[in-house]
Amino acid sequence: MIKTQLRTDKFAMTISFACVMHCFFVPSFLILSSGVIPFALDNEVVHKLIVLIAIPVSVFSLYLGYRNHKTFSFIPAGIFGLILLTVAVILGESVLGEFGEKGFTLLGSVFVAFAHFRNHQICKQLDCDCHEDEKWASHS
Repeated sequence: MIKTQLRTDKFAMTISFACVMHCFFVPSFLILSSGVIPFALDNEVVHKLIVLIAIPVSVFSLYLGYRNHKTFSFIPAGIFGLILLTVAVILGESVLGEFGEKGFTLLGSVFVAFAHFRNHQICKQLDCDCHEDEKWASHS
């Protein structure tokens, strides 16, 4: 369980980055490669899938961070980011427009990534036990 928080924080930040990359670059990639790729993935299905993975991973990781170091300051940013990502998926381009959906996605991803970065940073500052294995690895 000790390495779990570190791994889930990093994974959640990666998911946030993947969400931004998907939102901004996949449509261009699909347009440019439409004659080459024999299959097509529904853009909205991928967006929903990323958010469905991001929510439990983020909640679990932020909870572990709070449990390990009893600091709450980063949790509201993470929750706000997850809400923005969820709103972007639920309302989508049809309600928010393309600019609105991308804006909510980008802002939500930034908030989620920031929360996980702070979670990790606070844990290292407090020198809590959740990164004990990381300390041992650097001394070996």
